This record gives sequence, C-alpha cells and structure tokens, in this order.
Amino acid sequence: MTRYIAPLIFGLIGAGILIWLGTWQLQRLSWKEAMLSQIEARISGPAAPLPATPVPETDRYQPVDLTGTIEPGELHVLVSIKQVGAGYRLVVPFLTDDGRRVLLDRGFVPTEARDTPRPAGAARVSGNLHWPDDRTSATPQNDVPGNIWFARDVADMAKALNTEPLLIVARQETPPPGGISPVPVDTSGIPNDHLQYAITWYLLAAVWLGMTGFLLWRMRTQTEG
Repeated sequence: MTRYIAPLIFGLIGAGILIWLGTWQLQRLSWKEAMLSQIEARISGPAAPLPATPVPETDRYQPVDLTGTIEPGELHVLVSIKQVGAGYRLVVPFLTDDGRRVLLDRGFVPTEARDTPRPAGAARVSGNLHWPDDRTSATPQNDVPGNIWFARDVADMAKALNTEPLLIVARQETPPPGGISPVPVDTSGIPNDHLQYAITWYLLAAVWLGMTGFLLWRMRTQTEG
C-alpha cells in the first residue's frame, strides 16, 4: 500500500496547483471585467477641458469636446480594420480656439484613398484623449520620410507636426469629414483571455488526475498480476 502514496501525493499536489491557477484566472477575469467597465464608463462620460499638463495615467480616455481648426499636414498610420481591410489612420494638427496645437486622429481611410485631398478648416471635434500602445517588439520603425507610420508614437508625431504631445481620437467631427471613418477609442483592443486560461488550467487538472488514476490502476494490476 505504501508504494501508492508517493504517486498519489504527487498527483494530488499537481492537480491542486493546476486548480489554483484556474481559480486565480477566474479572479483575474472578475478584475479585468470591472476594469473594462470603468474604462467604458470613462470613455462615454462627460467632456472636460483639455488638461493644462496632461498625465497619461489619469487623463487617458478623458472625453473632450473642442472647436478649432484642422491645419494642413497629415500623417498616415498603416492599420488593418476587421471586415474592411488595410488602410491608414489620419493624424493631423488641430489648433484649438484657445491657441493649443494638438494631434487629432480623424479616423480611417482605405489604402487607395491615402492621397485623396481632404477637407480642413474650422471644425468641432468630440473625442477622447489617448496614449496608444501600438508598438510591440515586432512593429517596424516608422518610415517618416515616406510618411508611413506603423505605430501612433505620440511624441514623434508631435515633433513631426509641431504640436503638443497630446492626441485626441475623434468620435465625431462636424462638419462630417467626407471619406473618413472615425475609429473611436474603445476597449476592444484590451485583451481579456482569462476565461480561456482558466478553462485550460482546469482541463489540465482533469487530465493530471486522470493520468494519476491510470498510473495507480496500472501499478495495482501489475501487483495483482
């Protein structure tokens, strides 16, 4: 009987660890869902004036409602939109009525419309402050001379367009910009895979227990044989 103790303990400890990991992922799921709800509430909340000294940690997603002038100059950020295909986000300089020059992400145009002339001039913009996290280790460096950007690097874009390093992502622009589809800030780009991870850990625990049971059965049948 004692020969079964070691594999049984090993099996129970392993299964316990896997079950704990699955439970931890469920706890993370609850935390992530609460965080996403808070972000969604902030995105759709009341507009506020542009902060004098923006702080990404506290001002991210803050809604704003601005009037001013869309100025000449346009940066093209290569992106792909689901069910639409490849194209470019258009980032332009926006001069507010109180004299601040900021970056404005007007939205998306398909690849073939990259060089189409677009309206500028006076506009009212509703949107959200954002500090995008577009860049990963696999993101190419921006082709600044060719005006093809692979990430919305706010500091570099501000330098290129001579604006504050402050980006507003438009939800609505008045008058409507013909041919430009706004791509508002939302939570779709924030990963939330904790449920899948939890299921994976629980399935591994079930497999681990099954393998432990099979091992004990094999040991028993070999002893009886």
